[in-house]
This record gives sequence, C-alpha cells and structure tokens, in this order.
Amino acid sequence: MNDSRTAAEADHTARRVWRLVEPVHAVTYFAPEARAAYEEAGLRGFWRGYFAGRAAPLGAVGPEPVVAAFFGFAPAMVARALPAVWEFTPPERALEVRLLGAGAALRRLLAGQEAAVTEAVALLRPVVEGLDFAGRVLAAANAALPVPGDPVDVLWHLATVLREHRGDGHVAALVAAGLDGCEALVLRSGIDLPRTELQPHRGWTDEQWDAARARLAARGLLGADGSATVAGREAHRALEDATDRAAARPWQALPQEAVERLAAAVSAPARACAGALRFPNPIGVPAP
Repeated sequence: MNDSRTAAEADHTARRVWRLVEPVHAVTYFAPEARAAYEEAGLRGFWRGYFAGRAAPLGAVGPEPVVAAFFGFAPAMVARALPAVWEFTPPERALEVRLLGAGAALRRLLAGQEAAVTEAVALLRPVVEGLDFAGRVLAAANAALPVPGDPVDVLWHLATVLREHRGDGHVAALVAAGLDGCEALVLRSGIDLPRTELQPHRGWTDEQWDAARARLAARGLLGADGSATVAGREAHRALEDATDRAAARPWQALPQEAVERLAAAVSAPARACAGALRFPNPIGVPAP
C-alpha cells in the first residue's frame, strides 16, 4: 500500500469516526437531561448552559477566547453569556453539571448496550491518549480533565475530546481559507443547511449576515440567490478535506481490522444517541 492510499484511508476513517462520535457528544446540547442539569445549577436558558459547559475546560474566561475557539458565534452573543455565567456557576461546577447531564442522557439512551459501551471505550481510549494537541486548544483543555470512572461517562469524555480535536482542526482550515465566522455559516447555508438552522443559533444580525453574503458573492462563492456557486462548493469541499486531513493522523497507524471493530462497537450507541438529535441541526452533524 503506497503512502497516498494510506493517507486517503486515514482521512476517510477520520470522517467516519467523527460521524459516529459526534452524536454521542451532542447529547449535551440536545437531550432534556442535559438541559435540566444546567437549569438546576442556576443556568437558566439554553445558551447560558451551552457557553458555561463548553467553555468551562478553559477556566473562567471572558468572551474573547471563546469567540476565537468556537469561531462561528457572533461576539455579541458570546458576550451576553460570558463572563456573567461564572457568577452563577464557576467552571469547576459547570464541568460537574455537564457530565451529570450528559451521563444521565446516555444512561437512558444506551440502556442495554453496556457491552458495546465497554468495547467502544477500550478501543477509543488509546487513540485519545495518543493524540497530539499542538494548536488544538479546546481539545487539549478537555483532555486535561480527569477521566471519569463510569464507562458511560468515559465514553462521553472520549467522544468530546475527539470532536473538539476535529473542531480545532476545522477552525484552522476555515482561517486558512480566509473565512470569518459569519462567512463560514453563510457559505454552508448556500449548500445544504438552511439559514434558519444557523443564523439564529449563532447570533448574527440580518445586517451582518447580508454583509457576509455580499463578501462571498464578491469572491465568486455565492450566486445572486444565495446558493453556492461551483467555486463555492469546491471551496467547501476543500475545507472538509482539510478538516479530514487534520484529524487523520491518529488513524494512520490503526489497522483496518481495528477500524472496523471500532466502528462496529460505536455504531449502535451512535444511532441511539442520534435519537436525541434533530436533523438537520445547527452543528451540522449528519445522521449516523
């Protein structure tokens, strides 16, 4: 097998694994148990819980690092939540609450799948422990947290580190492509996700959205009707390819047999967790 084939297979595996672990992580955003846990901790309203839970591994930060790391959110939206949420729930407590909520959701969704969870943890854990976190701030911050003891909680932790590892690489690809946070969403809305699933959930005003659309049109990436042009679709495909490449390194040395075992172990939990999501969704995860 030549190097180019090995690289292509690793890229494919990176995307394949993402599609499986993302629904496991995403219960923290969509499952009622997760939302209830945040509300019981004093974080009223979805977005306070979201920003507190996802930003907590970074510490009691203000909005600027979160705007940079999360990338797609309007700065004004982030500033409405941070740093004020730390007055209600400090980062240490927010971490406890997000694991409590995600774990409760997974225990409901994965009831009867204990064997699959145990095997998935056994296969994912060495991959996560071997990750390189250079340039990947969110992934590194999550990886530095104590590993939980319960297998269900461990599965969520591993899925979270992997998705943030990929997400950090995706942000790097967007920056390298010369796209800002709003432009990235507007381009995606011209391809396969409706504007209603993106703009309201990221806080951009109509004026900001329309200005980003005009900038993309000037670059030849959008047509007059807001749909992506051939060049726009090619740019998006290049972004996805770059994201896959950035996430591929952990999978380069993994034999195909191990990849198939991992996929088989995670598939059933992923499908069960997908039941807590809606499709399409603001995070762009496809059904597994």
